[in-house]
Parts: sequence; structure tokens; C-alpha cells
Amino acid sequence: MNEPVPPMVEVRGLTRTYGAGSTAVTALRDVTFDIAPGELVAVVGRSGSGKTTLLNLLGGLDRPDSGTVRVDGTAVSTLDDSGLSALRRDTVAYVFQTFGLIPALTAAENVGLPLRMRRTPVAERERRVELLLDLVGLRDHARQRPDQLSGGQQQRVAIARALAGSPRLLLADEPTGQLDTETGLAVMSLLRAVVESEGVTAVVATHDQVLMALADRVLAISDGRVDG
Repeated sequence: MNEPVPPMVEVRGLTRTYGAGSTAVTALRDVTFDIAPGELVAVVGRSGSGKTTLLNLLGGLDRPDSGTVRVDGTAVSTLDDSGLSALRRDTVAYVFQTFGLIPALTAAENVGLPLRMRRTPVAERERRVELLLDLVGLRDHARQRPDQLSGGQQQRVAIARALAGSPRLLLADEPTGQLDTETGLAVMSLLRAVVESEGVTAVVATHDQVLMALADRVLAISDGRVDG
């Protein structure tokens, strides 16, 4: 009999409140769920519903008031600063709505930056960058800087950069928020393809109905609670 595969993400009783007294806002309230390895999960809800808070807690950018988060078996919510740095270096990667590329660097240099920071040997780094630019369809744009690329191309570079260190978990916060419908669809389809080709687990906060349709599962946040 095959052993059950442990979840990539385990969330138990997660609560996060901002402010105090009459101005307190509870973004998440006693949230519990699991995400299996290789799943693409869409997190949906109105603006201010707690989608970004949830992603920040999963990636260790914020700490819960109560409850636990485990990613790939690691208790994120109990890590110290060095442990969180290691988590973000080795296990978790982010894609943001604003791309976050360094203007002075080329597409290839932006993608290779996490590997340079890890002191990855040059030849290995170059092979990985070339593979990732192929994956996102930008091999011919390797030497172009961000201001020479369209918004969709910049987001593809950002996705390739996030994948450079072979993360186990990819967190994306409204990755198509600044893109037109056609370009957003292309980026969303790329995320679906990346999950399958790279074997990464992805959690994507979105308002986009198409991405919801491409996801394996949808987590809906309302009044601080998660359904799905």
C-alpha cells in the first residue's frame, strides 16, 4: 500500500487581526486547510478580504496572532529571522502584481539574480536562466531591459525569476492585475503550465475568472473565513 503524500501547505486555526479596539479588523479568522503538492490553488475574495494577508502568512512575510502554517513540513510561523530567510531562499518564491524587476538589468540578469545571490557557478546559472527563458517564451528577449519589454513580458520574466531557485511553493499576488485581458490570459496559462512542468505548488490570489477556471481548486475568503 502506498504511503499518503503529506500536504505541501498545512494551515491550522490561522487568525490575523490588524489594529485594536473599535478599529480592529480581522483579516483571517480560524482558517484551516491543506494544499497538496503540485496543486494550483486560486484564492479569491473582494478587495481587502484577506487574500494578501493569507499569502504573506504562508510565505513568512507576516506572523499570525494564533494558529500555525507549515510549508513542506516546516513550521513557518515559529521560524526566526534566519529561518525565514532560508525558507524564502530555498522553498518559497513570490510573484507580485508590480513585477519588481531591476530596471538596469537585462531579462536574463533579472532571472539569474537569485542564483547569483546563492553563488551558483556561472555555467550552471546560465543553463538555468536559458531553460527558464525558454519556458516563459522569452529566449529572444534575454538581453532586453524591463523598459524594452511589454507588461506581459515583464511578468513572464518575474515568473522565471521566481522559479530560478527551484522553489517548492510559488505565491502569486494578483499577477495579472496590471495586464489587459488577452495578456493576462497568456500569463495565467503560463502559470498552469509552470505548475505542471516544474512540479511546483502554486497559490494565486486573483479576481480573474479565467485563472479560477484553470486552478485545481478555489479558496474563497469572506468575512475572514475560507471556504474551499
